[in-house]
Amino acid sequence: MEFTGKTVEEAKALGLEKLGITEEKAEITVIEEPVKGLFGRLKGKAVVSVKRKETDGERAVNFVQGVLEYMEIDALASLKSEGDNTVIVLDSQDSSSVIGYRGEVLDAIQTLAGAVLNIGKKDYKKVVVDCENYRDKREETLIKLAKRLEEKATEMRREVILEPMSPYERRIIHTTLSQSQTVTTRSDGKEPNRYVVIVPNDKDEFAKPYNAGRNNNDRNRRDNRGGKRFDKGGKGGKFSRGGRGGSKPAGEKKKSTISFGTYLGNSLKDN
Repeated sequence: MEFTGKTVEEAKALGLEKLGITEEKAEITVIEEPVKGLFGRLKGKAVVSVKRKETDGERAVNFVQGVLEYMEIDALASLKSEGDNTVIVLDSQDSSSVIGYRGEVLDAIQTLAGAVLNIGKKDYKKVVVDCENYRDKREETLIKLAKRLEEKATEMRREVILEPMSPYERRIIHTTLSQSQTVTTRSDGKEPNRYVVIVPNDKDEFAKPYNAGRNNNDRNRRDNRGGKRFDKGGKGGKFSRGGRGGSKPAGEKKKSTISFGTYLGNSLKDN
């Protein structure tokens, strides 16, 4: 908003009073200054622009809203809370497009928002981007999974390997089992395919690890949108349904390929 006065200070004061803020919380731009004439008299008027400074959380929200518009996702970003944790909530009639497969879209937006908020800052602030309480629901699911696989690892005396997860989700597994009397946990692999391993205290050193992640992934690398398969045997690597278009010799079995999804989080630290 623009404000005028006989002097710059007067125009600034009018603007701060109108907005009900102090100068420290305002962005002030001098647009026009009065000119001194003969005998020191001022000619003309002072014009200044006064607006409220954005908080870090507001800046992150505006950035997220811009990302949604760029992605052509019809959703509204709003600031739920700000402090040690900045929580941004996305509201949309098509929540599946906002959340993505196992939260991939939310995680990606959350990573970007965290980077924007923490650039140039010494103290790291956590950013959480949520939609329809997905984070709490997912946390509840992961806690149940961790406890179930804790029992399996203890019973089999074998390491249990989970599917690749974001740092945010791996942290939930680690925290859930941190007080376990029968197992410990660690993270292996490299981003973005880093995963949690549950290790029984009474481990059978000759037993092979149990790959729990294998049971939760699409063995045929199906495309999430259309249920199609990637057929590398066909020319040009085109999509095919039911195995048509491939160049495998008759009678030769196709090998099943296991593919893990890519997860992006808000930090590369597990703990």
